Amino acid sequence: MDLFEYAREKDKEKESPLAARLRPRTLDEIVGQQHIVGKDKLLYRAIKADKLSSLIFYGPPGTGKTTLAKVIAGTTSSDFKQINATTSGKKDMEEVTEAAAKTAGMYGKKTILFIDEIHRFNKGQQDYLLPFVEDGTLILIGATTENPFFEVNGALISRSMIFELKPLSAEDIKTLIDRALTDKERGLGAYGADITDEALEALADIAGGDARHALNAIELAVLTTDKSEDGGIHITLPVIEECIQKKVVRFDKTGDNHYDTISAFIKSMRGSDPDAALYYLAKMLYAGEDVKFIARRIMICASEDVGNADPQALQVAVAAAQAVERIGMPESQLILSQAVTYVATAPKSNASCGIYEAFDAVKETGTLPVPPHLQDAHYKGAAKLGHGVGYKYAHDYKDHYVKQQYLPYELSGREFYRPSDNGYEAKIKEHMKRIKADPDE
Repeated sequence: MDLFEYAREKDKEKESPLAARLRPRTLDEIVGQQHIVGKDKLLYRAIKADKLSSLIFYGPPGTGKTTLAKVIAGTTSSDFKQINATTSGKKDMEEVTEAAAKTAGMYGKKTILFIDEIHRFNKGQQDYLLPFVEDGTLILIGATTENPFFEVNGALISRSMIFELKPLSAEDIKTLIDRALTDKERGLGAYGADITDEALEALADIAGGDARHALNAIELAVLTTDKSEDGGIHITLPVIEECIQKKVVRFDKTGDNHYDTISAFIKSMRGSDPDAALYYLAKMLYAGEDVKFIARRIMICASEDVGNADPQALQVAVAAAQAVERIGMPESQLILSQAVTYVATAPKSNASCGIYEAFDAVKETGTLPVPPHLQDAHYKGAAKLGHGVGYKYAHDYKDHYVKQQYLPYELSGREFYRPSDNGYEAKIKEHMKRIKADPDE
């Protein structure tokens, strides 16, 4: 690179968005993801030692997938190539693999190929890479926002180490914002800007673990805010709200408001008020609540408050939980809405809570012996001990039911499951009443 090219690169860097300028250049500059890049972790050691195998980085936008690839590019002795699956095709891959084969043959040097959005490649394109990964011509680093076990070929998965990147914590986001406002070389430090605690908390919360989102917002805030009389740029909550075009909902994820909202959400579903349930769902989503947390609460409600009155409710809730993990926001709000309205409008029963009474009985009585006729009889000598003797096989009797002692004798007559008169549970109740009315002995 000559002097003029160097100058052009420097000018280009200065004009880049803040998120690009502040991209970490070393492992030690990375904020968050300590579960995979902490100094005692495998990936950290592999990058430091320049001993990488093929990798797939999986996680939401703005969590550092490309950053990690760039750090690797800056530390490895291998030749580093990058393509994006949304704009590249087989021809681009052919050029990379041909160059990689020459580099390996002439210089004995490996090539690392970073493919951003690797899930965008179809099966044929992914299959093309396989032999080059297998013979070591390429070390593949793939980045994807989708679950790789669904979107990346199994053959590539089996030859790669999978690392899941998590959304950054609010504290991580605050660290990045502070770095952006104080770094005079690559950040906004030359502007003399500061941010109020209220605005910092709000931006860290609204960012939803996305570093790029937070940095774009703080850059816009600094560049569009006039200097005050004291000559400084002061970023307040109204400025942040204006920059992100979103009112900040008072919803502290660790405070009373969080628990009050989730409580109202559950009680609205339990109380068969789908409108209120949707309102509290929207409030949580608007404030950036974790969709997986919301999905877990819906599943619990489906069992605790609907149960067998509509067994389909749990299936809908579980399917919704699985779907939101695959799809992400904003589409997941529709899936959660469907699950919430189904559970809210379903017939209700809390009969599944009988498990708590059963727990109490276990704690009160200790370990009571299983009636001998129910004990395991599938071994030699069991009959001599009386195990299994006198057991009645239910399917040999009318309605596939026969009266015999199932509970420990000390708990004879105790009831833990009491079906309600609602929904499908009314049929269960009638069925149990009918078969027990005049059973064959």
